Order: sequence, then structure tokens, then C-alpha cells
Amino acid sequence: MNLVSTEWLEKNLNAVKIFDASWHMPSTKRNAIKEYENKHIPGAMFWDVDKHSDNDSPYPHMMSNSDYWTRMLWSFGIQNNDHIIVYDNSDIYSSCRLWFSLKYFGHKKVSVLDGGMKKWLKENRTTDNKINQDLGKFSSIDKLNPTTKYSVNEMSEFIKNKLQIDENIKNQSFQTVDARSRDRFEGKAEEPRPGLKKGCIIGSKNIPFQECIDKNTNTFKSKSELINIFNKNDIDISKPMVFTCGSGMTACVLGMAYSLISDKNAMIYDGSWSEYGKE
Repeated sequence: MNLVSTEWLEKNLNAVKIFDASWHMPSTKRNAIKEYENKHIPGAMFWDVDKHSDNDSPYPHMMSNSDYWTRMLWSFGIQNNDHIIVYDNSDIYSSCRLWFSLKYFGHKKVSVLDGGMKKWLKENRTTDNKINQDLGKFSSIDKLNPTTKYSVNEMSEFIKNKLQIDENIKNQSFQTVDARSRDRFEGKAEEPRPGLKKGCIIGSKNIPFQECIDKNTNTFKSKSELINIFNKNDIDISKPMVFTCGSGMTACVLGMAYSLISDKNAMIYDGSWSEYGKE
């Protein structure tokens, strides 16, 4: 169950763990943490993608290591058998990044709220401003029961590195699909991050991630619509594919779309254009 509806979540608030994974591009001038503190789905804990990425990497939003992930989820009070629901207050993409990350580290039951906070608010569903952050701090780990310590099972094959992307240009063992806008993919627009050249990975295909989302409801399009989107962009759903974007975020939207179509796990090039497009 990769997606859950707003109706489903409202009925199951007490049976799940919830993360608000909102993140906004700096150009929007929005503050995701402040928005969470003002209003969020009852019981939700805030998950900061910048804080919980690999801060030793020169590239944004790179996956942290398994030791950090273990301690971080344990500090939130997460257990391996919890059903985790992830949402965001933007255009779905940052919730899909956390969904993918949880899958990468082997969490079995994780779903994205289809429509996110936008749909939840539009339907006038319950919110509160109680800060559920007593946990989520490594200083609180000592207070937790060691018998419930979180255990990860890292699925390293879900993430590709630059060497593998370069090798694939020659041997074409998988399709590379870019989630950036058409203009950025085709090199007609400047990259929003400094120091990056324009263009795309040789041989890659393009599906701007917004094409997978219904603008009216902020939900994913139907399975048949998603299949048509992949087909019209000359992407063979039956063959392996790796998703990329600017910094590994919106690639996960395509990863979700692919999972909805195929029931297979997504693969992501974590460095994405922030690494590959470095001048």
C-alpha cells in the first residue's frame, strides 16, 4: 500500500506513525518547520530532509548511512513493525523522498498520503499545533527501551552512483529517467543551483514529475494515466529504470509512479544532476 487516502488516514490516525516531511525550494521563501508548528495532521512528527541527509557530502539530500538512520528512527520512537504514513505540504515530492528512504533502509509498511496536506486542508479535516517532537532527538535515546531498538536492512541496490551511471551509458543495462522540467532537461534553462552546467545525462529520458500529479487534487494520476505518460515519453515499463532529478528529491515522485504501475521497487541516482552536472 504505497498510497493511502485522506479518508483512510483520518480513520486510522491512532493506528499509524505519521511524519510531516515538508520541504520547499529556497526560492519559495516558505519555512516548512514554521508551517508544521502552526498546523499539522494530529500526531505528526516533523522530519527534516536537510537535517537527516548526509551532511558530510558536498551534494544536497544524499542518503545518510545505516548507523545514523538506525539511531534517528529509534529516537523518533519508530519500531520495525510500525505503519508509517508520510505527507508534505507541497507538491508531494518531499514525502516521496522519505517514502523511498524508508524503503531503502528496509521498512516494510510505509505509505504516502495521496494529496498531502493540500488535500487534507481542502477537505477541512482535523489539524492541531501540538509539537510531537519530544522524541526525534538523539539526546533522548538513553530514555528508550533497548529491547525496541530499530533495526535497518539496507537495500543498497536501490541507489546508483555516478560510476554506475557512466557505465550504463556504454552498456545500457537500465533506462535513466529524469524528473526535472523539460527546459532544464533539454538545457534551455539555467540550473537553480550554482556551478552546474545545463543539459542531461547522455541517453536519458524525461518525465517532468508534475506530469504524474493531478493538478486539481494533488493526487497521483491513475495507473492507466501513468502508464500512458511513461509510454509517450518512450520509456519501456518492462525494462529496469533508474530515476534522477536535481538533487534526488523529485526523482522519488517518478519512483512512486513506477511502483504504482509495476509493483516493483524504485531505483534512484542519489547524486542526480547536483553531482553529474558539476562543472
